[in-house]
Amino acid sequence: MMLNEVVTAKAVAGSPSPKMTDAMTASLFDDPPQPARPPEVLEPGALVLRGFALAQAADLLAAVQQITAQAPFRHLVTPGGLTMSVAMTNCGALGWVSDRSGYRYDPTDPQTGQPWPAMPPLFRQLALDASQAAGFAHFAPDACLINRYAPGTRLSLHQDRDEGNYAHPIVSVSLGVSAMFLWGGAQRADKTRRIALLHGDVLVWGGPARLRFHGVQPLPEAHHPLTGAHRINLTFRKAG
Repeated sequence: MMLNEVVTAKAVAGSPSPKMTDAMTASLFDDPPQPARPPEVLEPGALVLRGFALAQAADLLAAVQQITAQAPFRHLVTPGGLTMSVAMTNCGALGWVSDRSGYRYDPTDPQTGQPWPAMPPLFRQLALDASQAAGFAHFAPDACLINRYAPGTRLSLHQDRDEGNYAHPIVSVSLGVSAMFLWGGAQRADKTRRIALLHGDVLVWGGPARLRFHGVQPLPEAHHPLTGAHRINLTFRKAG
């Protein structure tokens, strides 16, 4: 991962005008959670399962609270010495960590010296169901990164490369305040698409899309009844 890289959000052909985008964004982030909708294909190997996690959202967030009681959210430092704006923690056999020595997966939480909390069965089943719905069978994640976005927080364009084995997909679950996801190409300089991710949406990418650059635009000021001003993102990987 290269989370310290600066996002260069480029306009794509056919994008709405800034005025239209502002109006659309205001409407998007004020709306209540939406019912499940047809999947949205981004490209071969990548699609958004709209509303896929809605029915389990409250239970997922309750599990996040239990996990963070053992492994609290923290702001990691990049190898270059920058502090990440997104707060994060992990659950599962492996957890993604970053410090001045580099990016890596580790079975131990460096903050507590203890193993990461076990991945809840609810998490594992959701990741399996979503990956199967997206056409990736037998996904068995051993790491779940839990990110907490506050207003203004963003995730710069990066690739998920630290897993080493790219045969397995990434499953990303959005909870709480809606976000504008940036979907790029094989190179950081490629044009990006903006994909609105709402509470309960699940994004899955793998196969030919596994190493696409992606990120998140700054989270808007908004409120969600389950998460307040925050967005919670669960990202499942096979890292071991």
